[in-house]
Amino acid sequence: MVGHDGTTGTTGTMRDHPDLAEMQARYERISASGSAVVIDGLVLLAGLWMAISPWVIHFNATAPDVTVNNLILGIAVAVVALGLTTQPARMSRLAWATALVGAWEIVSQWVIQQSASQAGIVVNNVITGAITFLLGIGAAVILMAGPRRMR
Repeated sequence: MVGHDGTTGTTGTMRDHPDLAEMQARYERISASGSAVVIDGLVLLAGLWMAISPWVIHFNATAPDVTVNNLILGIAVAVVALGLTTQPARMSRLAWATALVGAWEIVSQWVIQQSASQAGIVVNNVITGAITFLLGIGAAVILMAGPRRMR
């Protein structure tokens, strides 16, 4: 569009774009679906478990670096889960990051400790990491498939 002064550009902002409201409504419908609610809730629980597991399994004293890793990543996963619930359109890319955190959780005790890990740490982190990985992929797939189904 050419303005009266010869410059080109648009007159409105992105906020006024008609597709923005439609896309936001689609993401809201997707995030309200039963499968999205279940996955978001499970991601939240997996993140909270990841954060508190060193104290529940009692490896916080023997593996302090793994404890800090689990605490920070668990809080991050829980925050992403809350974001997926409240702002799915903005958080859709972070669902993939949740899957990467799950993959890191699986191998982290060997990378961080550089020695043989206790059985409790290995079992906890492998199971928690695998669950987080799968839930992250599930959340991302739901968010990606939703707009395609709505078209």
